[in-house]
Amino acid sequence: MQVLVLDQGYAPHRVVHWQRAICMLFGGKVEVLEEYDEVVRSPSMAIRMPAVVRLLSGARRRPRVVRFSRFNVLLRDGFTCQYCSVRPHARDLTMDHVVPRARGGATRWSNVVAACRPCNHKKGSRTPEEARMLLLRPPHEPRSLPSIGQRLGLREVHDKWVLWVPT
Repeated sequence: MQVLVLDQGYAPHRVVHWQRAICMLFGGKVEVLEEYDEVVRSPSMAIRMPAVVRLLSGARRRPRVVRFSRFNVLLRDGFTCQYCSVRPHARDLTMDHVVPRARGGATRWSNVVAACRPCNHKKGSRTPEEARMLLLRPPHEPRSLPSIGQRLGLREVHDKWVLWVPT
């Protein structure tokens, strides 16, 4: 079960596993704002599982550099195949190298796009021009991520989080 962590100003900060949230609670680092119906039991106590917690001290803010990862490539491309514009489930999308790795293409922002499996298979180890496939948008390094919910990796927002995560 996931727990939404808010910063001191009640803005979404990150998502953690429920065990981490309970450690933060007993460490005096957070306060519980929303709870799930499930109960966590130990030999000496029982508490309801936290759903939304707020940090009691300031969160360190570092300049955000969007790290290269499969999820962030899919996020940058809107979970859409950059060749046929279909929007399958994320697990059915692949990372396609525009200049194939077999031809020295690097795995970096400027050479990778989201592609559905059929398009990636059709393109193979050719360039889009050779495969006669057009890219919707050329790949680029994003400066930021689209929205808070997407940044946190949320495909669905839990009912207990609706008040806290802007859409």
